[in-house]
Amino acid sequence: MRVAAIDCGTNSIRLLIADVEGAGDSVPDEAEQPVGTDTGERSAVAQMHRSRLTDVVRQMTVVRLGEGVDETGEFSAGALERTFAAVDSYAALIRRHKVEAVRFVATSATRDVKNRAAFVEGVRDRLGVEPEVIRGSEEAGLSFVGASSLLDWDPDRTVLVVDLGGGSTEFVLGTSRGMEHAISTDMGCVRFTERHMRTDPPQETETSMASFETLSFLEDVGQVMPLDETDVIIGVAGTVTTVTAHALNLEDYDPDLIHGAEVGLDRIHQSVDQLVHSTRDQRAQMPFMHPGRVDVIGAGALIWGTILDYVNKVTKGRVTTTLTSEHDILDGIALSIATGAARETAHQD
Repeated sequence: MRVAAIDCGTNSIRLLIADVEGAGDSVPDEAEQPVGTDTGERSAVAQMHRSRLTDVVRQMTVVRLGEGVDETGEFSAGALERTFAAVDSYAALIRRHKVEAVRFVATSATRDVKNRAAFVEGVRDRLGVEPEVIRGSEEAGLSFVGASSLLDWDPDRTVLVVDLGGGSTEFVLGTSRGMEHAISTDMGCVRFTERHMRTDPPQETETSMASFETLSFLEDVGQVMPLDETDVIIGVAGTVTTVTAHALNLEDYDPDLIHGAEVGLDRIHQSVDQLVHSTRDQRAQMPFMHPGRVDVIGAGALIWGTILDYVNKVTKGRVTTTLTSEHDILDGIALSIATGAARETAHQD
Protein backbone atom coordinates (compact mmCIF):
# COMPACT_ATOMS: atom_id res chain seq x y z
CA MET A 1 0.00 0.00 0.00
CA ARG A 2 1.40 3.42 -0.94
CA VAL A 3 0.68 6.06 1.71
CA ALA A 4 1.52 9.69 2.36
CA ALA A 5 2.13 10.93 5.90
CA ILE A 6 2.35 14.63 6.69
CA ASP A 7 3.57 15.87 10.06
CA CYS A 8 2.89 19.58 10.63
CA GLY A 9 4.74 20.82 13.67
CA THR A 10 5.62 24.13 15.24
CA ASN A 11 8.79 24.67 13.21
CA SER A 12 8.53 22.46 10.12
CA ILE A 13 6.17 20.47 7.95
CA ARG A 14 7.33 17.11 6.61
CA LEU A 15 6.15 14.64 4.02
CA LEU A 16 6.79 10.91 3.77
CA ILE A 17 5.50 8.93 0.81
CA ALA A 18 6.19 5.26 1.41
CA ASP A 19 5.19 1.74 0.50
CA VAL A 20 4.02 -0.28 3.52
CA GLU A 21 4.26 -4.06 3.79
CA GLY A 22 3.06 -6.39 6.52
CA ALA A 23 0.34 -4.21 8.04
CA GLY A 24 -2.33 -6.83 7.40
CA ASP A 25 -0.33 -9.89 8.48
CA SER A 26 -2.22 -10.08 11.74
CA VAL A 27 -4.93 -7.94 13.23
CA PRO A 28 -5.44 -8.91 16.90
CA ASP A 29 -8.81 -8.46 18.55
CA GLU A 30 -7.31 -5.87 20.89
CA ALA A 31 -6.57 -3.62 17.90
CA GLU A 32 -10.29 -2.92 17.69
CA GLN A 33 -9.99 -0.90 20.89
CA PRO A 34 -9.72 2.89 20.39
CA VAL A 35 -6.15 4.15 20.22
CA GLY A 36 -6.79 6.30 23.29
CA THR A 37 -7.31 3.26 25.52
CA ASP A 38 -4.38 1.47 27.16
CA THR A 39 -5.15 -1.85 25.45
CA GLY A 40 -5.81 -0.26 22.07
CA GLU A 41 -2.69 1.90 22.24
CA ARG A 42 -0.38 -1.00 23.08
CA SER A 43 -1.86 -3.38 20.52
CA ALA A 44 -1.77 -0.76 17.77
CA VAL A 45 1.89 -0.09 18.56
CA ALA A 46 2.68 -3.81 18.49
CA GLN A 47 0.91 -4.23 15.17
CA MET A 48 2.73 -1.27 13.60
CA HIS A 49 6.04 -2.80 14.73
CA ARG A 50 5.30 -5.75 12.45
CA SER A 51 5.01 -3.52 9.38
CA ARG A 52 7.81 -2.33 7.11
CA LEU A 53 8.28 0.97 5.28
CA THR A 54 10.09 1.63 2.02
CA ASP A 55 10.64 5.33 1.38
CA VAL A 56 9.56 6.86 -1.91
CA VAL A 57 9.82 10.55 -0.96
CA ARG A 58 10.95 12.11 2.32
CA GLN A 59 10.93 15.90 2.47
CA MET A 60 11.06 18.66 5.10
CA THR A 61 10.22 22.37 4.82
CA VAL A 62 10.75 24.88 7.62
CA VAL A 63 7.62 27.06 7.76
CA ARG A 64 7.73 28.23 11.41
CA LEU A 65 3.96 27.80 11.76
CA GLY A 66 4.18 28.39 15.50
CA GLU A 67 6.00 31.71 15.18
CA GLY A 68 4.58 34.07 17.80
CA VAL A 69 1.85 31.65 18.91
CA ASP A 70 3.15 31.49 22.49
CA GLU A 71 2.61 35.26 22.74
CA THR A 72 -0.43 35.93 20.53
CA GLY A 73 -2.37 32.68 20.70
CA GLU A 74 -2.95 32.55 16.94
CA PHE A 75 -1.20 31.79 13.65
CA SER A 76 0.18 34.81 11.82
CA ALA A 77 -0.82 35.47 8.20
CA GLY A 78 2.78 34.94 7.12
CA ALA A 79 3.05 31.60 8.90
CA LEU A 80 -0.16 30.33 7.28
CA GLU A 81 1.02 31.50 3.85
CA ARG A 82 4.35 29.64 4.21
CA THR A 83 2.58 26.50 5.42
CA PHE A 84 -0.01 26.47 2.64
CA ALA A 85 2.73 26.93 0.02
CA ALA A 86 4.45 23.81 1.38
CA VAL A 87 1.14 21.89 1.38
CA ASP A 88 0.58 22.84 -2.27
CA SER A 89 4.01 21.41 -3.11
CA TYR A 90 3.30 18.20 -1.17
CA ALA A 91 -0.10 17.79 -2.84
CA ALA A 92 1.61 17.81 -6.24
CA LEU A 93 4.03 15.09 -5.10
CA ILE A 94 1.17 12.99 -3.72
CA ARG A 95 -0.62 13.13 -7.05
CA ARG A 96 2.54 12.39 -9.02
CA HIS A 97 3.32 9.26 -7.00
CA LYS A 98 -0.25 7.91 -7.08
CA VAL A 99 -0.70 7.69 -3.32
CA GLU A 100 -3.61 5.54 -2.10
CA ALA A 101 -4.19 7.11 1.33
CA VAL A 102 -3.11 10.32 3.07
CA ARG A 103 -2.99 11.27 6.73
CA PHE A 104 -2.19 14.84 7.82
CA VAL A 105 -1.29 15.20 11.50
CA ALA A 106 -0.88 18.54 13.22
CA THR A 107 0.79 18.72 16.60
CA SER A 108 1.61 21.18 19.37
CA ALA A 109 1.17 24.60 17.75
CA THR A 110 -2.27 23.75 16.35
CA ARG A 111 -3.98 22.50 19.50
CA ASP A 112 -5.06 25.73 21.13
CA VAL A 113 -4.80 28.57 18.56
CA LYS A 114 -7.76 30.87 18.11
CA ASN A 115 -7.70 30.76 14.29
CA ARG A 116 -7.39 27.00 13.91
CA ALA A 117 -10.39 26.94 11.55
CA ALA A 118 -8.46 28.92 8.93
CA PHE A 119 -5.63 26.40 9.08
CA VAL A 120 -7.97 23.39 8.84
CA GLU A 121 -9.89 24.85 5.90
CA GLY A 122 -6.69 25.73 4.02
CA VAL A 123 -5.29 22.21 4.36
CA ARG A 124 -8.61 20.57 3.44
CA ASP A 125 -8.94 22.68 0.29
CA ARG A 126 -5.44 21.74 -0.86
CA LEU A 127 -5.27 18.05 0.06
CA GLY A 128 -8.86 16.89 0.29
CA VAL A 129 -8.26 15.43 3.77
CA GLU A 130 -9.07 16.75 7.22
CA PRO A 131 -5.98 17.68 9.23
CA GLU A 132 -6.02 15.82 12.54
CA VAL A 133 -4.99 17.77 15.61
CA ILE A 134 -3.98 14.75 17.65
CA ARG A 135 -3.73 14.37 21.40
CA GLY A 136 -0.29 14.41 22.99
CA SER A 137 -0.62 10.75 23.98
CA GLU A 138 -1.23 9.66 20.38
CA GLU A 139 1.63 11.87 19.18
CA ALA A 140 3.85 10.14 21.70
CA GLY A 141 2.75 6.67 20.60
CA LEU A 142 3.41 7.40 16.93
CA SER A 143 6.85 8.78 17.80
CA PHE A 144 7.64 5.64 19.78
CA VAL A 145 6.74 3.39 16.84
CA GLY A 146 8.86 5.35 14.40
CA ALA A 147 11.91 5.83 16.61
CA SER A 148 12.08 2.34 18.07
CA SER A 149 12.05 0.80 14.60
CA LEU A 150 15.86 1.17 14.58
CA LEU A 151 16.27 -1.25 17.50
CA ASP A 152 17.02 -4.94 17.45
CA TRP A 153 14.76 -5.42 20.45
CA ASP A 154 15.97 -6.99 23.64
CA PRO A 155 12.69 -7.77 25.44
CA ASP A 156 14.29 -7.01 28.82
CA ARG A 157 15.24 -3.44 27.89
CA THR A 158 13.12 -0.42 28.70
CA VAL A 159 13.39 2.30 26.08
CA LEU A 160 12.73 6.01 26.52
CA VAL A 161 11.93 7.87 23.29
CA VAL A 162 12.17 11.67 23.42
CA ASP A 163 10.63 13.64 20.54
CA LEU A 164 11.92 17.19 20.94
CA GLY A 165 9.91 19.50 18.70
CA GLY A 166 9.37 23.19 18.22
CA GLY A 167 6.49 23.66 20.64
CA SER A 168 6.31 20.42 22.59
CA THR A 169 8.42 17.49 23.71
CA GLU A 170 6.99 13.99 24.03
CA PHE A 171 8.37 11.35 26.40
CA VAL A 172 7.44 7.70 25.80
CA LEU A 173 8.63 4.76 27.87
CA GLY A 174 8.10 1.23 26.64
CA THR A 175 9.42 -2.19 25.69
CA SER A 176 9.21 -4.52 22.71
CA ARG A 177 5.56 -5.09 23.69
CA GLY A 178 4.77 -1.42 23.05
CA MET A 179 4.60 1.83 24.97
CA GLU A 180 3.77 1.73 28.67
CA HIS A 181 3.83 5.42 29.63
CA ALA A 182 3.59 8.66 27.65
CA ILE A 183 3.36 12.37 28.28
CA SER A 184 3.51 15.50 26.13
CA THR A 185 5.03 18.68 27.58
CA ASP A 186 4.83 22.30 26.42
CA MET A 187 8.54 22.84 25.88
CA GLY A 188 10.32 23.03 22.54
CA CYS A 189 13.02 24.85 20.63
CA VAL A 190 10.77 27.56 19.15
CA ARG A 191 8.74 28.09 22.31
CA PHE A 192 11.84 28.38 24.53
CA THR A 193 13.71 30.61 22.07
CA GLU A 194 10.84 33.09 22.09
CA ARG A 195 10.30 32.76 25.83
CA HIS A 196 13.87 32.79 27.15
CA MET A 197 16.76 33.12 24.68
CA ARG A 198 16.35 36.42 22.88
CA THR A 199 19.91 37.79 22.79
CA ASP A 200 22.78 36.72 20.54
CA PRO A 201 24.50 34.82 22.05
CA PRO A 202 22.15 34.18 24.98
CA GLN A 203 23.03 35.65 28.35
CA GLU A 204 23.61 33.45 31.38
CA THR A 205 20.35 34.60 32.97
CA GLU A 206 18.46 33.47 29.87
CA THR A 207 20.04 30.01 29.74
CA SER A 208 19.53 29.61 33.49
CA MET A 209 15.82 30.36 33.17
CA ALA A 210 15.48 27.93 30.26
CA SER A 211 17.30 25.22 32.23
CA PHE A 212 15.16 25.87 35.31
CA GLU A 213 11.92 25.55 33.34
CA THR A 214 13.16 22.38 31.60
CA LEU A 215 13.94 20.80 34.96
CA SER A 216 10.50 21.79 36.23
CA PHE A 217 8.91 19.97 33.28
CA LEU A 218 11.14 16.94 33.89
CA GLU A 219 10.04 16.75 37.53
CA ASP A 220 6.45 16.62 36.27
CA VAL A 221 7.35 13.89 33.77
CA GLY A 222 8.97 11.91 36.57
CA GLN A 223 5.68 11.97 38.45
CA VAL A 224 3.93 10.29 35.50
CA MET A 225 6.46 7.69 34.38
CA PRO A 226 9.33 5.75 36.02
CA LEU A 227 12.24 7.41 34.21
CA ASP A 228 14.61 5.57 36.54
CA GLU A 229 13.76 2.32 34.69
CA THR A 230 15.26 3.63 31.43
CA ASP A 231 17.91 1.39 29.85
CA VAL A 232 18.13 3.05 26.43
CA ILE A 233 17.28 6.61 25.41
CA ILE A 234 16.45 7.47 21.79
CA GLY A 235 16.18 11.07 20.61
CA VAL A 236 14.29 12.12 17.49
CA ALA A 237 13.47 15.24 15.47
CA GLY A 238 15.56 18.11 14.13
CA THR A 239 17.12 19.42 17.33
CA VAL A 240 18.43 15.99 18.32
CA THR A 241 19.69 15.08 14.85
CA THR A 242 21.46 18.46 14.57
CA VAL A 243 23.18 18.05 17.94
CA THR A 244 24.25 14.55 16.86
CA ALA A 245 25.61 15.90 13.56
CA HIS A 246 27.71 18.37 15.56
CA ALA A 247 28.90 15.66 17.96
CA LEU A 248 29.93 13.47 15.00
CA ASN A 249 31.85 16.41 13.43
CA LEU A 250 30.00 15.95 10.15
CA GLU A 251 31.00 18.13 7.22
CA ASP A 252 27.48 17.84 5.84
CA TYR A 253 24.09 16.70 7.14
CA ASP A 254 24.18 12.96 6.41
CA PRO A 255 21.06 11.12 7.63
CA ASP A 256 22.66 7.73 6.98
CA LEU A 257 25.45 8.52 9.47
CA ILE A 258 23.10 10.15 11.97
CA HIS A 259 20.44 7.42 12.03
CA GLY A 260 21.33 4.85 14.66
CA ALA A 261 24.38 6.77 15.89
CA GLU A 262 25.22 6.04 19.53
CA VAL A 263 27.09 8.91 21.17
CA GLY A 264 28.42 9.30 24.71
CA LEU A 265 26.79 11.92 26.92
CA ASP A 266 30.11 13.76 27.48
CA ARG A 267 30.44 14.27 23.74
CA ILE A 268 26.83 15.39 23.44
CA HIS A 269 27.30 17.94 26.20
CA GLN A 270 30.34 19.43 24.47
CA SER A 271 28.20 19.97 21.37
CA VAL A 272 25.30 21.35 23.42
CA ASP A 273 27.62 23.87 25.09
CA GLN A 274 29.01 25.07 21.75
CA LEU A 275 25.59 25.34 20.11
CA VAL A 276 24.06 27.20 23.06
CA HIS A 277 26.86 29.75 23.32
CA SER A 278 27.62 30.31 19.64
CA THR A 279 26.41 33.42 17.85
CA ARG A 280 23.80 33.19 15.14
CA ASP A 281 26.45 33.81 12.47
CA GLN A 282 28.66 31.05 13.88
CA ARG A 283 25.79 28.56 13.86
CA ALA A 284 24.86 29.54 10.30
CA GLN A 285 28.41 28.63 9.16
CA MET A 286 28.19 25.09 10.53
CA PRO A 287 28.06 22.86 7.43
CA PHE A 288 25.36 20.50 8.73
CA MET A 289 23.02 23.27 9.95
CA HIS A 290 19.67 23.68 8.22
CA PRO A 291 18.94 27.41 7.74
CA GLY A 292 15.58 27.02 9.45
CA ARG A 293 17.23 25.75 12.65
CA VAL A 294 19.85 28.47 13.06
CA ASP A 295 17.67 30.67 15.28
CA VAL A 296 16.26 27.93 17.50
CA ILE A 297 18.96 25.26 17.86
CA GLY A 298 20.48 26.89 20.95
CA ALA A 299 17.30 26.51 22.99
CA GLY A 300 16.68 23.04 21.60
CA ALA A 301 20.21 21.88 22.42
CA LEU A 302 19.88 23.22 25.97
CA ILE A 303 16.64 21.29 26.48
CA TRP A 304 18.19 18.09 25.09
CA GLY A 305 21.31 18.36 27.25
CA THR A 306 19.21 18.97 30.37
CA ILE A 307 17.01 15.95 29.61
CA LEU A 308 20.05 13.68 29.21
CA ASP A 309 21.59 14.93 32.46
CA TYR A 310 18.34 14.29 34.29
CA VAL A 311 17.92 10.75 32.94
CA ASN A 312 21.56 9.95 33.74
CA LYS A 313 20.97 11.17 37.30
CA VAL A 314 17.71 9.28 37.98
CA THR A 315 19.16 6.04 36.53
CA LYS A 316 22.20 6.46 38.81
CA GLY A 317 24.57 6.67 35.86
CA ARG A 318 23.23 3.61 34.03
CA VAL A 319 22.41 5.59 30.87
CA THR A 320 25.70 6.97 29.52
CA THR A 321 24.95 7.15 25.79
CA THR A 322 22.10 8.21 23.55
CA LEU A 323 20.83 6.83 20.25
CA THR A 324 19.56 9.10 17.48
CA SER A 325 16.80 8.08 15.09
CA GLU A 326 15.94 9.71 11.78
CA HIS A 327 12.68 7.74 11.99
CA ASP A 328 10.08 9.39 14.18
CA ILE A 329 6.42 10.40 14.29
CA LEU A 330 6.38 10.74 10.49
CA ASP A 331 7.13 7.02 10.11
CA GLY A 332 4.57 6.23 12.81
CA ILE A 333 1.91 8.19 10.90
CA ALA A 334 2.68 6.28 7.70
CA LEU A 335 2.45 2.94 9.49
CA SER A 336 -0.79 3.97 11.19
CA ILE A 337 -2.47 4.58 7.81
CA ALA A 338 -1.81 1.04 6.62
CA THR A 339 -2.65 -0.45 10.02
CA GLY A 340 -5.99 1.36 9.98
CA ALA A 341 -6.72 0.04 6.48
CA ALA A 342 -5.88 -3.49 7.64
CA ARG A 343 -8.34 -3.18 10.52
CA GLU A 344 -11.11 -2.01 8.20
CA THR A 345 -10.48 -4.94 5.85
CA ALA A 346 -10.54 -7.40 8.77
CA HIS A 347 -13.84 -5.96 10.02
CA GLN A 348 -15.41 -6.25 6.54
CA ASP A 349 -14.25 -9.88 6.26
